[in-house]
Parts: sequence; C-alpha cells; structure tokens
Amino acid sequence: MPTYAAGVRLLPNAVTVLALCSGLSGVYFALGGRFELCVAAVGFAAICDALDGRLARMLDASTRIGAELDSLSDLVSFGVAPALVIYVWALEGSRFGWAVALVFAVCMALRLARFNTLLDVEDEAPYVKEFFVGVPAPAAALVAGVPLYVTLQFGAGWWSDPVVVGLWALVAAGLMVSRIPTLSFKTVRVRPRWIAPVLVLVGLVAAVVVTAPFLGLAVAALVYLALTPYAVYLHRWMRKHPEAWNVPVRERRAVARAARSARRLGLRPPLRRRVAGGASAVARAVRRFGDESGNGVPRGRTVQGRAPGPAPQPQRSSAGNRLRLGLRRARRR
Repeated sequence: MPTYAAGVRLLPNAVTVLALCSGLSGVYFALGGRFELCVAAVGFAAICDALDGRLARMLDASTRIGAELDSLSDLVSFGVAPALVIYVWALEGSRFGWAVALVFAVCMALRLARFNTLLDVEDEAPYVKEFFVGVPAPAAALVAGVPLYVTLQFGAGWWSDPVVVGLWALVAAGLMVSRIPTLSFKTVRVRPRWIAPVLVLVGLVAAVVVTAPFLGLAVAALVYLALTPYAVYLHRWMRKHPEAWNVPVRERRAVARAARSARRLGLRPPLRRRVAGGASAVARAVRRFGDESGNGVPRGRTVQGRAPGPAPQPQRSSAGNRLRLGLRRARRR
C-alpha cells in the first residue's frame, strides 16, 4: 500500500467537516428566506458525504473518529437541517409543525444508529451489502424536500399546504426507520458496452440540473421511491436463491432462467433447512418402495402354489412414485 503524508490522510475528515458546515449553512439560508440556497447547501453536503468515505478507502485513512464524525455530519446535514428548513418554510405557523420537525430529526438519529450497529455484523449473507435497511440519510433528505422543490419550480399550490408538507415529511421519516430494503448503488458496476450510454445520461442530467434543477430533484426523488418495490422483490429473490449469492450481477439472469425452468418442470427448489432429514425421507420412500415390490412376501420364501423366484412387480402409477420421491407433477399448458 502506498504511504501518504499526514496532511493528505486528513482529507476525508476535512470533507466530512465541509458537509457538516454545508448542512448548517442550509439552516442559515432558511432563516433568511433564501430557500434556493438551502437546497444547494444540502445538495453540496450530499456530494461531500459521497466522497469522504471513498477518499478514506483510497488513502487508507479509515479511522474510528472519522466514522463517528461522518455519522454526526449526516445527522446534522440530512436530519436537523432539512427538518428546520421545512419547519421555517411551511410549518412554522402550524400547530403540529414543530412536532413534525422533531419526529424527522429523531428518526434520522435512529436510522444512523441502526446503520452503525449493522456495520459490526459479520455473519451475514453476501447479498446483504447490495441493500440498505430503510431509506438512507441523503435519500431521505432528498425525498422530504419534494414539496419544496415543486414549489420553487411551479409556485405555491396544494403541494405547499402545511398538512401535505407535514404528512410527506412523516412518510419520509417512516421510510428511514422501516425495515424495507432499498437499493445500494455503491456496488453498481457498469459494463464496458454501457459506458457510452451512461455518459450520455450524465450529460442529460447535467442539462436538467442547469435548466430546471428543482424539477430534476423532484423527479429523482420520485424515481427513487418508484424503485422501492423492485428492491423488495430483488431482496426476496436473493434470499430464496442462495445459489446466486456469489454470482456476479450480470450472470444472475442465467440463475433466474434456470429457476423458472425448474418450476416449469415441477422440480422443487433445493432444500435449505433440514437437508439430512429430507434426504433420509427420500431414502425411506425408496426403501419402502423396494420392500413393497415383493408384494409383502420376504425374499427367499415361497408362497403356496407359487414357485420360488422373483416376486411379480406390482403395477404402480408414476404419480404415486413421484409423491414418494418428493417430486411435483409437471405443469401442463
């Protein structure tokens, strides 16, 4: 591993401090009524939050104090600052406005505390790192600000009503502390043939940010929420298919096709819990089938009026044999 100077190794913590200052600046801009700068400040904090961890891993500067500082920065930038901005913007004159702001900040603290405890869990399935438990902190701040983005783009409307804003903030807070799996884009890898389309998409996003930034933020938040059902489906599928846990993402389609083919053929999925018990049950069924093939007469003995020899094989249906062996009937189309 290359060695870096002490000043360079402090760079990740410096970026984290910048994120903290940017989040607090959002509250300062909100007190002055400059909500466009509030959105920009929280967005800059999100960019810094995405960079500090990668810089720490690149420079081999990951420390315990850096991890704690990152959590505190996320709490202030994506919990306290958005809650205060929403309160100053739309909920200040509401009866339950301050309660909504408190609930959002507390849910953010609980979400970050759970995230830090899950980092110490080692005996987990390999696919777990591809998902978050609940909506992560930057995404929750992005979702909570949708009414503000729409108001800044189109003006006041039903979306800026205090009741709607408060309920939407509570929905975002509930998603943070929920057990709903959400996608983690940290493990996403771009195939070489998709590099050019992705670069074009980046250019399109840049054009939207320049021409209609608040509309682009609102669309991005809604698209992220629309991906939640897919994340839930993918998480359940991965949990039921351990054969795909260590398979690269681009090769999982072949595993999914094989699973669908097995279901069409009437085959059961692999045993997961009691493999030995399932195997012994199949063995007993096969042994019982062999014993019953003698029609209840032990081998080596004769029956009155019958010459010694192999007993006649009874005619058994294939359906009964499939049931004894634990196989399902093939589906008919």
